[in-house]
Amino acid sequence: MRVGPLIEVPQLLRERGVDPVEMISSAGLDITLLNDPENMIAFAAMGRLLKLCAARTQCPHFGLLVGQRSGPDCLGIIGLLAQKMPNVGSALRSLILHLHLHDRGAVPVLSVEQGVVVLSYLIYQQGVEGSNQIYDGAIAIIFNIMRALCGPAWLPTEVLFSHHPPGDIQPYHHFFQAPLRFDREQTALVFPAKWLNHTVMGADPLIRQQFEQRIAVLENLDHRDLVGQLRSVLRTLLITRRSSLEQVAQIFSMHRRTLNRRLEEQGCTFQGLVDEVRYEIVRQLLENTRLSMCQIAATLDYADASAFTRAFRRWSGTTPTAWRSRSGERA
Repeated sequence: MRVGPLIEVPQLLRERGVDPVEMISSAGLDITLLNDPENMIAFAAMGRLLKLCAARTQCPHFGLLVGQRSGPDCLGIIGLLAQKMPNVGSALRSLILHLHLHDRGAVPVLSVEQGVVVLSYLIYQQGVEGSNQIYDGAIAIIFNIMRALCGPAWLPTEVLFSHHPPGDIQPYHHFFQAPLRFDREQTALVFPAKWLNHTVMGADPLIRQQFEQRIAVLENLDHRDLVGQLRSVLRTLLITRRSSLEQVAQIFSMHRRTLNRRLEEQGCTFQGLVDEVRYEIVRQLLENTRLSMCQIAATLDYADASAFTRAFRRWSGTTPTAWRSRSGERA
């Protein structure tokens, strides 16, 4: 991912009496990487850095502080394009379409039902440390993006977090100015759908076209294989219950048989990838939330908790309850 959202980390460390050079070095990174927002680091390295920073500064909401200081500009040309779109809905769809150029470890999701928008951020990369810090930072950035697009009158109706409530939720209340819900299926902002039609004040069709042309060049340079692309979208599709072979094939503009054949050529199957991503989602929900087995089963569209338990035992060799217990002991 681009280091744009992390540019403020050294200053935040200094403000808390921590040497940023030593701290960032202990995370296996060179501080000079943060001099240019276009530099790239591994997504997992970002999580490791934020986790270490939170521990060293004794600030459990360090990720939130990082996100508070970032807005659309931290996303580079993708954020600039969003601010030139005609309305908020088109701006958000543009961000979702192109965010993989900035961030290869997670995906944003926009869903609209009964006049309510849920705008979420979902980590799909496996084994990422500091996921709670990443989620806090990401949802704060998304909040700032919404304020930039809508103006200062915009506020969410509620903010959802896919992790346990922290010991002190006051920093979250102070920043988001909205009801907070922890231990949820996803980390997201919830707001009325009417905002999607709100005109973006900086909309400019000519500049937008220039940015779109530059992004098209970057898209053509994006050579991820089909398996990598599938992994990057399956988490979103599983959460939104749109992960059938036919639906995924349609997204990639190919027949289901063609999709199967191309996956076989790369040594995997569609169902195998679905199970791999589903297993990763389950482990994150077991470790980072207090959702019941029935709630997790429903999230992933299992018929009941027993069907979910059988699948989890097949993947891991143990029950989800036992896995959650051992995970708590490790923490």
